[in-house]
Amino acid sequence: MSRRGSHSGTVEHGLQGITQTLERSLFAHEISVQAGLFQGLDARAKLLSVLSLLIAVGLSRSLAVIGMIYLVVLALAWGSAIPLGSLVRRVWLALPFFTGVIALPALFITPGPPLLGLPLGLVVTRTGAVTALFLLLRVSTSLSLTLLLVLTTPWNTVLSALGVLRVPDVFVLMLGMTYRYIYLLLRVANDMFLSRKSRVVGSLSRADNQQMLASIAGALLGKSLDLSSAVYLAMQSRGFRGTMVTLKPFKMQRRDWFWSAILGSIAALSIILGR
Repeated sequence: MSRRGSHSGTVEHGLQGITQTLERSLFAHEISVQAGLFQGLDARAKLLSVLSLLIAVGLSRSLAVIGMIYLVVLALAWGSAIPLGSLVRRVWLALPFFTGVIALPALFITPGPPLLGLPLGLVVTRTGAVTALFLLLRVSTSLSLTLLLVLTTPWNTVLSALGVLRVPDVFVLMLGMTYRYIYLLLRVANDMFLSRKSRVVGSLSRADNQQMLASIAGALLGKSLDLSSAVYLAMQSRGFRGTMVTLKPFKMQRRDWFWSAILGSIAALSIILGR
């Protein structure tokens, strides 16, 4: 693609990449219906257990304790038929691009005894290395816990559990509608780009590219507004009055209480040991 067409090409490839990422949610659905440890637990028990472990990770001041929680998460993932290689790759491949941007400067700007000398006068301090390691381990453990919940629980079940746990209905509805229709809007945007490519020969100028992107953004906004109005009217005609209703009621079993107690105890012990 020429330089003049690179601007629209970047946006188009970005939309295609996001769409492919959303299509991988089918992989999560396949795991959520398998027979496994976490799949067989009540959604409320899983949600509260993951939340308690997340709090323990955030409050702990010990690398060993956070590492122990990470090993517990990996053990739960193994017992839930989640491929450990896939889980580790999803977490650790994303860390350098996001958390690494924050953790890397901490190696050099955090005051402390020198640990490693680098060219150009850069010095990695011991305190900076510990700080960066804390950040990376906390984020990786938290992401692994979140993925464990999402991969073993259908999204609608997670939303229903949030509603049962007295999370405001408006928040739950916003999450549900966003998850359901962002994929559709991205598909529409990709179709609009494809339609534009099929009608253009050669490359466009920078001004034409900007005009095209602006027109696509405006059309997509109009389509989203029309879609939201149509969906709301359809929900109203089917009896929606602002409250989510689940067709599958939750019921705590003995194993749900058992694993909730086990994971809650691990979280409480982690908080005590990590102080």
